[in-house]
Amino acid sequence: MTDPVGEPIFELAGVRYVYNDRQVALDGIDLVVHPGEQVVLLGANGSGKSTLLKLLDGIIAPSSGRMRALGLEIASVVDGIGAFRFHRQVGLVFQDPDIQLFSATVLDDVAFGPLQLGLPAADVEARCDEALGMMEIRHLANRAPFELSGGEKKRAAIASVLSLRPDVILLDEPTAALDPRTKWVLVNLIRRLGEAGRTVITATHELDIVPVIADRVVVLGEDRRVHADGTPAAVLGNRDLLIAANLIHEHLHEHGGVRHSHPHATDESHDGLDGDDDGIPGITPDATAWTAGPPR
Repeated sequence: MTDPVGEPIFELAGVRYVYNDRQVALDGIDLVVHPGEQVVLLGANGSGKSTLLKLLDGIIAPSSGRMRALGLEIASVVDGIGAFRFHRQVGLVFQDPDIQLFSATVLDDVAFGPLQLGLPAADVEARCDEALGMMEIRHLANRAPFELSGGEKKRAAIASVLSLRPDVILLDEPTAALDPRTKWVLVNLIRRLGEAGRTVITATHELDIVPVIADRVVVLGEDRRVHADGTPAAVLGNRDLLIAANLIHEHLHEHGGVRHSHPHATDESHDGLDGDDDGIPGITPDATAWTAGPPR
């Protein structure tokens, strides 16, 4: 992990969140994030990743515990105190891009945020061009969102957040449901956001993208607690941790009358069609080393 620089952006201590007074989504989260960190929130479905991103974005406040963001009590932000400044600095890209794409064209969606800030037309145009360029979708500016592919929609949704020039970008399962080529194009674009100095926090359960976009990994377990916080190499090399967090599972095979087991990613096929049948794509059979996906 990189050495922390500056005052923390986010400080969570014992944070708990309960939906409808009965469904525990997060249970005792301690987390500190500093400027410039590239953090992956790694966990199986239902581990609380999306809820944690909503807390970080000031959409909801903890049911209990303490949380500060950008020097503000997050409960105050949710109540509207300092919310305008906060949401200029922190942007959330939802898992479903259709939530964020609602205008007649991609350009209109990307321009929406800057226009709400009351910026001059020249500034709005510059921000839109910059955001579209960063996501490499200038050619899609005049297309209607419903005409786009899934990957194009994801990039347009990210551009609609980038046009606000936030210091912090929160991404919820950005590569979900994408084909392999589109997925890795998007992964490398996310990596560049971090290289440009932004703080990027990405929620995912896809292990193979982690080494490319993260310098720090926080693992959330199915008990909605933090199970580990470390470097990608340390976390991804810990087979027992990944099994316990339901990120990989043991699968029994029989070859030539000999039975053996090895780990699979939880969303991976067992027939060998989705990866090498000797283990998880990107992980050596003993799960102690990792390759960082396609060449960068």
